[in-house]
Amino acid sequence: MIRRIVLITPHYHSGVVETAGTWPNVAFVYIAGALGEAGFEPIIYDAMAMYHDAEQIGDELVRLAPDVVLTTSYTSSFPKAMELLGIAKDRLPGVITGIGGVHAHFMYEEVLTVHGDVVDFVLRGEGEVTTPELMHCLDRGEDPARVAGIAFRRDGQVVATPVRPFLADLDDLPMAWDLVDWSLYRFFPLPETNLAIVSTSRGCDQSCTFCSQQAFWCRSWRGRSPEDVVDELQMLKERYGVGVMMFSDETPTLDRDRWERLLDLLIERDLGLHLLMETRVDDILRDEDILPKYVAAGIRHIYVGVERTDQATLDMFKKNTEVQMGKKAIDLLNSYDIITETSLVLGLPDDTPEAIEATFALAQHYDPDLAFFLTIAPWPYADIYPDLEPYIVSRDYEDYNLVAPVVKPKSMETEELMRMVIDCYRRFYMGKLKRIASMSPSKRDYFLVTMKLLMENSYLKQFMGGLGQMPEEVNSLLKKWS
Repeated sequence: MIRRIVLITPHYHSGVVETAGTWPNVAFVYIAGALGEAGFEPIIYDAMAMYHDAEQIGDELVRLAPDVVLTTSYTSSFPKAMELLGIAKDRLPGVITGIGGVHAHFMYEEVLTVHGDVVDFVLRGEGEVTTPELMHCLDRGEDPARVAGIAFRRDGQVVATPVRPFLADLDDLPMAWDLVDWSLYRFFPLPETNLAIVSTSRGCDQSCTFCSQQAFWCRSWRGRSPEDVVDELQMLKERYGVGVMMFSDETPTLDRDRWERLLDLLIERDLGLHLLMETRVDDILRDEDILPKYVAAGIRHIYVGVERTDQATLDMFKKNTEVQMGKKAIDLLNSYDIITETSLVLGLPDDTPEAIEATFALAQHYDPDLAFFLTIAPWPYADIYPDLEPYIVSRDYEDYNLVAPVVKPKSMETEELMRMVIDCYRRFYMGKLKRIASMSPSKRDYFLVTMKLLMENSYLKQFMGGLGQMPEEVNSLLKKWS
């Protein structure tokens, strides 16, 4: 009999996400809600946020005694996901295991062929209907081949069932926010309040060659109604004390009318939230006339994907934007005192020290509040993968974290690339620190906290030695404004 189902976030840490805070797995909130509504007993267990190791995970699974253990992963967290399913199989004889998420969705044949000893099922696509349906099927002893959207092994062969259509109405999804341990989730620049991640839409209609989202969503997009989104935000604040919320969507702003209605409702209800989001530079330019509404609605921090500062690479990435658009979008957001964040992708096969230096110089010219210099990750399912594959120097998925140099440029060694990446960070944030007096008080406070977190809690610490070994000029500037 299947009743208790544990949903585990893998115990993976790259030093990237942890820089800013700890984040609940919103996908599990939806899937757990669907499982609960279907009569099962779901449990959300965040081994990542709890910093549990393998032994602690095994002990916790024994204590919970589930019938089924499900996990999820992106590419770099996949090895840890396999480790925890191995722990489940070892510590819980007879347990059923499964994995979802973007990596398993695309790589299900490899997952089941290489890791079939610990993975019973791969759940592909959206899981809110597939997961309860599979659980009922297994509970009744029926053939799982009748369940759409899964893959499994039978008689030594991988069986993939037909793809399940995307959900038509996102407003009707049950949510299990009551299963979340809110003590785990904080946004470090504002640690006095709980943090939640909310999905206002699903999908991406773009064609970026380095990204997985447009492929996962088949270049489709669906939005929740503004009323449903704002009702959820209000509930999270009033019931669970959430003051910081991050929109998980790739492009929450895609539908201008819907987005402006959402902003208007947030202004009308005056929830006093600190909202974080990402979107495209062209949507920011489109919305120049309503940026005051962004501010009034509580949007305080926006990530825009610039990726590169040369048009040739943007065209290769199929970003469908022009270089100058990124600069203008960041300038607009800065003019409204919104925290601006972007990332630059380095380490492509044709990169040279001169090209990286040019990218850095233009990153300074763009002048975001926060910039992240990332190494290209060759997702094995991305459109750009065939172009990167000949230059891959690591097949360990855990390295595919946008930090480790996995692709070796033709004219550079990976060690030189990493030195240049770290030097980009050092010079960018040194430059920002020297101009800290010109920042608004709110941006100054935010920047100082973020700067310390970058140096003390992120992957940069192992390369830059933490603040204690930073140049004395940096320490003096930080002390002056702390």
